[in-house]
Amino acid sequence: MLHTLSIGDEVDGVPTVVFLHGLFGQGRNFMTIAKGLQPDLRSLLVDLPNHGRSTWTETVDLVAMADAVAEAVRAEGTGAVHLVGHSLGGKVAMLVALRHRDLVDRLVVVDIAPGPSRDVSEFEQLLGSLATLDLEALVDRADADAQLQDLIPNPTVRGFLLQNLHRTDEGWRWRANLTLLRRSLDVVGGFPRPSGATFDRPVMWVVGERSDYTSQDDTAAMRALFPRAVRVSVKGAGHWVHSEQPEAFLATLRSFLAASVSP
Repeated sequence: MLHTLSIGDEVDGVPTVVFLHGLFGQGRNFMTIAKGLQPDLRSLLVDLPNHGRSTWTETVDLVAMADAVAEAVRAEGTGAVHLVGHSLGGKVAMLVALRHRDLVDRLVVVDIAPGPSRDVSEFEQLLGSLATLDLEALVDRADADAQLQDLIPNPTVRGFLLQNLHRTDEGWRWRANLTLLRRSLDVVGGFPRPSGATFDRPVMWVVGERSDYTSQDDTAAMRALFPRAVRVSVKGAGHWVHSEQPEAFLATLRSFLAASVSP
């Protein structure tokens, strides 16, 4: 079962934007962007399986993730929605659009392409670093941050990952299913292309100017599945476009989503 968080009131005629986060993330990663879209747009922040407050599963399956998201959106009863997905969430969002075309009015794919990821070694290193923490001996989040400084020198990345750490009655625990995700990086890095499926509604493909997660070489694969895709590069942004350049990302998103959801 997927955990969702609604931002904004349900008002007739106000479209809903569904946000899907990336690997190790949570729906709340898009909180600032969702609030910035009010009052013109209502938002639904989704925790993907094995992330945040959503259910853990025995395996990682991108198609199953997409179907779970579609089920959660249909349960909202909002009809067609705008769908925004970053990185892993972008792959899931593309699969939702290809498999459940009636559910998506406009699609936004952030800094990922519909194909195998070029290199998952960074994620292997990050997951390995997090696994070194002894949760039973952990004092507090600051203690965890200090222990990870040498293994994960970037404070922004370290802080992002440590959002997954929370205190329970039994002690400190990870919200994300790190063990499963670590052994499933080949699945996370792949993309199960649906045979013959295309999505012919408007698509905005947002990439970070400084990111190497996508390249112009991915354009053909993107257009084969999404013939109306338009590529937008955000200056000064790396892979985490929405957190590194929030104002530019919000302005770009607002412009693209200006049209109402079609009946």
